[in-house]
Amino acid sequence: MFVDQIRIFAQAGSGGRGCVSFRREKFVPKGGPDGGDGGRGGDVILQADRHVDNLSSLFYEPIIKAQNGGHGMGKKMAGRSGASKVVNVPLGTLVHRLASEKSEIRNLKFDIQPLVDLTRDGEKFVLCRGGVGGKGNVHFKSSRNRAPREYTDGEEGERGYFLLELRTIADAALVGYPNAGKSTLLRKISAARPKVAAYPFTTLHPIIGVVEFQGYRRATIADIPGLIEGAHRGLGLGHEFLRHIMRCRVLLFVVDVAGSEGRNPGEDLRNIRREIALYDPQLSQRAWHIIANKMDLPAARENLKRLHDRFSNIDIVPVSAQTGDGLETLTVQLQGWLGDAH
Repeated sequence: MFVDQIRIFAQAGSGGRGCVSFRREKFVPKGGPDGGDGGRGGDVILQADRHVDNLSSLFYEPIIKAQNGGHGMGKKMAGRSGASKVVNVPLGTLVHRLASEKSEIRNLKFDIQPLVDLTRDGEKFVLCRGGVGGKGNVHFKSSRNRAPREYTDGEEGERGYFLLELRTIADAALVGYPNAGKSTLLRKISAARPKVAAYPFTTLHPIIGVVEFQGYRRATIADIPGLIEGAHRGLGLGHEFLRHIMRCRVLLFVVDVAGSEGRNPGEDLRNIRREIALYDPQLSQRAWHIIANKMDLPAARENLKRLHDRFSNIDIVPVSAQTGDGLETLTVQLQGWLGDAH
């Protein structure tokens, strides 16, 4: 199961209460107060882990609670501190605070500034802080009150509802209509093995592949599930897919240049560009290039010439992911594109 957005409830541990106690030893009849303080409650901590690729673990544990602090004891012994709850999340996780359990999250990316963006391996964020322990009666003695029975309860730990959203981190994204050949292309240029089949929406979640360049350089490429017209409004799970290209420096538009399903490659590219601009205008300003796939099929040459005429100022690389033609040229071009985008 791939989960890239989930609502959780987090509650830090409460502090333990202070203790009311008096020193009682042989030959010390009035030893005075010696009640210890309560222990601090545990924190709820999110930690970015490069070995975690999605939020599915939180699907089965949407309620996260840290341990409460122990109560104070006699002989001025403080209660134990509660154990913190550390939750590993994938790199690229954004955290939003929700006002309530039923908060609307459909247009959240435009309404709420995220609390944190976990992008580095090992980066930690304290989601909820544990409560401070209460004070024992030893703190309340004075010259006028030699045997105090006062104490304080521990503070409650922070709690709240949060939305965790994963945005895939990659250098470039393969974007296009379903069945354009994005997954086949990623299989050929990297070691990733996305599912490939002859029906649309075979890819249901982003898949990251690593492309090796000369000079021991490498780049990460994300295979984004196919987009359809109206994706910016959420059609075809558009919002679920489009969020994953927000971090990519370069957008690679994969088009079926042969029009094998009766489509027009130029119109397909124009529609996808429009959907991205409507979803987030800043995305349309990023560097983008065209990969003309399925060059081994009839009518591909003629449609490729039309693409060159229509997008004369954009780099177009003709390839056939099925036969492997043009993939070496694509890899060289990809290295140059990513170098220019730095």
